[in-house]
Formats: sequence, structure tokens, C-alpha cells
Amino acid sequence: MQANYTLNLPHYSVGPDAYSLVGDVIRPYGRKVAVIGGETALSKAQAPLLAALENAGAEVVDLTVYGHDATMTNVNLLKARPGVQAADLLFAVGGGRCCDTVKTLADIIGKPCITCPTVASNCAPVSAVTVLYKDDGSLDRYHFARSCPAHCFINTSVILDSPEDLFWAGIGDALSKQIEVLYTSRGRTLTHTPLLGVQLARACQDPILTFGKAALEDFRAKKATHAFTETVLDIIVSTGIVSNLVTHTEYYYNSSLAHCFYNASMSLPSGHEHLHGEVVSFGNLVLLAYDGQEDLLAQFLDFNVSLGLPVTLAQVGITKEAELETLLDTAETLKEWSLGPAVTDRARFREAVLYVDAAGRARLTA
Repeated sequence: MQANYTLNLPHYSVGPDAYSLVGDVIRPYGRKVAVIGGETALSKAQAPLLAALENAGAEVVDLTVYGHDATMTNVNLLKARPGVQAADLLFAVGGGRCCDTVKTLADIIGKPCITCPTVASNCAPVSAVTVLYKDDGSLDRYHFARSCPAHCFINTSVILDSPEDLFWAGIGDALSKQIEVLYTSRGRTLTHTPLLGVQLARACQDPILTFGKAALEDFRAKKATHAFTETVLDIIVSTGIVSNLVTHTEYYYNSSLAHCFYNASMSLPSGHEHLHGEVVSFGNLVLLAYDGQEDLLAQFLDFNVSLGLPVTLAQVGITKEAELETLLDTAETLKEWSLGPAVTDRARFREAVLYVDAAGRARLTA
């Protein structure tokens, strides 16, 4: 048991002009800001964000693209930049991999990180844990930062201008949180912090199932509706708060078989042709089948079909038995394989994958 520890939970601002609130938030951290983002993300968010920083009296000492993936190569390239070294705080502007890159950088060099997600695709903008990849695109490791970002600005106007497929995939990713946390923590004796996280995980599923389809339709119509905002907050904030509560070097209940399927799929060429949340949404079905949650599996299958999320192996680019065997070989080496009530059984997992594939094909042809 830890004798002393500090837990940091996310702070966030949300709204169609959330950047206008930047002044009061950054004041305690200093005036010199390095803005690091994705190339497309900066093209969408740079103008309103820089205007807000100027109005707040901040000095932008660096403005650069982070790279194209969350790798230690990119972290080290950014670390060497004079502007980053001179900055009092770092702004991450973009999607999950940009946020993970800047979060890792900020943790290593000991500077505050502010995130400005330009898409609603995962909880990276508010979570402390980061997922790092190798230069070839395969999974490298998790980096456990000492704290989550100091603040997150969720500008819903900017998110409405993001690619539809990223929001679509984000819905699938968010739907994994409750089922994975409940599965992984089952049968454990939980201390205060992870116990709180497990209870809050129960708030992640219903909003997605309730608002997800309408939110996607509203996104397509470019309307910042109640359903859209609730879904964005679930994808980014609710799941992120849970991640911070159930993730630690001494325990990890944040993900299990759904993300195991995704991470293993990255060992296949087809894995790099599909979005994270897209493949996770199929992994959700595999987890439920593996765990024998038939009623919830049927509900998730119907939900995926209604949004066009994958319900078959072919929809995530797996069409050959050899590809599935390669995925299983990789899955057995991953952290998530051994999480949960018991170490995952390969034959049973394979059976669950094929069961979902058959059920999905039946629904698509009904």
C-alpha cells in the first residue's frame, strides 16, 4: 500500500468558444507558451487559440507540428527545440497521439501541459497515461505520467469541424471504458482510488448508447446540440477521469480485451488502415462474447450496426485465418491479455472472435 500519494483529476473548459477562457487558467503557470500540434489540427484551431493567448497576455515562444505519431523519436525532437526549453507551459493541439506526445514530453521535462483536443476520439486530452508507438507504427509501451494535463480546453466549434470518421471512431472507443474496467477489476479488493474509478466507469456506457446515434447525425449537420456535447464529454472527460483513477504503476484496470484486440491488430498491415476506436468497437464485442454477456452483446451489436461500426472481421481488414492467428500470437504477449479475473485463454478468445464475426455477418445480411 502506498504511504503517500497525490492524485490529480482533470480540469476542463467546454463550449463553442472555450479558448476565450484561457487567460484565467494559464495565469498561475507563466506567460511563455509553446504550442505543439498536428498539422491539420493547427490549421483549424491555431487562429482562435493564438488570438485567445494574445488577449491573455501570453507570449508564444514556439509553434510547431509534433510529428505524425506518438513516438519517443518525436518526443526527443521536441525536447531539443529552444522554444520548448524556454516555455513555461506546453499546449497540445490535436488528437490523441498529439496529446500523448506532448503529455510525455511535458512529464519528462517537468512542465505543465494544456490540451486542446480538435477531435473527440478518445480520453487522451485528460488522462495521465500515454500510449507510445515505435517508429514502425507498432505498439511500444505505456508511459505513466506523474499527473494528468493541467487543463483541457474542449472547443466544440473546432470539434464540429473535425473529420467525421474520428468522432465516429471515438464513440466506439468510449463504449469500451465501462465494460473493460468492470471486467478487469472483477474479483479484486479495491482501495479508495480505483474503487472510485470503477464506480464512475458505470457512468460511461449509457450516455453513448443514449446519445451516440443522434450525436453522429448532429455532427453531420454541424449542430452543437445537447446530444453532441454530452457525447463529446463522455468520450473525452468521463472516460478520462476513470482512466486517471484506475491507472497506476501498482494497479491497472483501465483496459482489457477490447484494447487487446486493437493492439494485437497493429501487428497486421490491415491494422494501420483502420482507426483506433473503430477496431476497439469490434474488440468490445469480442470482450462481451468472451465473458458470456449475451444480452449486452446483442445491444452492442445493434448499436454498432446502427452507426456503421464494425461487427465482422472483414470490416477491420482481417480476411484470412493466418491473419487471425498472427493477431492471437501478438495478443498473448500484451499486458491486457493477463488482466481481468483470469489470464485469457487463447482458444476461448479465438472462439469469441469467430462467434462475433458470425453474429455480425448474420445481422448485416438479415
